[in-house]
Amino acid sequence: MKWLFKWALRLVFLIAVLTVVLLLSLDLIFKALVVRQIRAGTGMDVKIERFSVGWLSPVVTIENCRLYNPAEFGGTPFLDIRELHVEYDRAALARRILHVKLMRLNLAELNVVKNDTGRTNLVVLQPSQPAAAPRPEDWIFTGVDVLNLTVGTVRFVDLKHLGKNREFKPDLRNHIFRDVKTTADLYGILTMIWLRSGGGWAGATATHDGPSLALNFDLAGETSS
Repeated sequence: MKWLFKWALRLVFLIAVLTVVLLLSLDLIFKALVVRQIRAGTGMDVKIERFSVGWLSPVVTIENCRLYNPAEFGGTPFLDIRELHVEYDRAALARRILHVKLMRLNLAELNVVKNDTGRTNLVVLQPSQPAAAPRPEDWIFTGVDVLNLTVGTVRFVDLKHLGKNREFKPDLRNHIFRDVKTTADLYGILTMIWLRSGGGWAGATATHDGPSLALNFDLAGETSS
């Protein structure tokens, strides 16, 4: 019976070691999945320095994340995110509902690029039109209760008319937005950042679904074509 006891102890020890290794590896696994999804959904290359998932609490933290523009927008950095901290509703997530209680976003750099054909790199972030009725396998996004936003530098780059390139410092630090649920809410935040940067607004267009950001922005007192 001694040999059976010894083997049982070894088995328990092996399971404990494998469990620790798995827990340490899960962050890397989730990081790889997120990188793959971003690349598939946007066509952008992405690099993430640190990705952490809370196991005892519903928290996800990403640090030093960079998204790079596709070739048609020059391949330059698009977003430089110092920190993205998300606290979500775990019970809702089990029902395929994404309800974010707190999002803290420290955006060090945002580069909006207009290519030679007049399209901006923001088009790659526009979601596809949702189905008339959600399918059982679809995720439902119910919004962000509290958004804590910090923005460092915003650049507008026109690859065709380089003289219109501009750089702004919104100096937005820990600004609180509540109940961010719709594209109109996001549009309002972008508008505020743009105006706070000292820019004029000439590119807002309205659709039947609400305002959309066309970004035919007036960078130098002229309306871009």
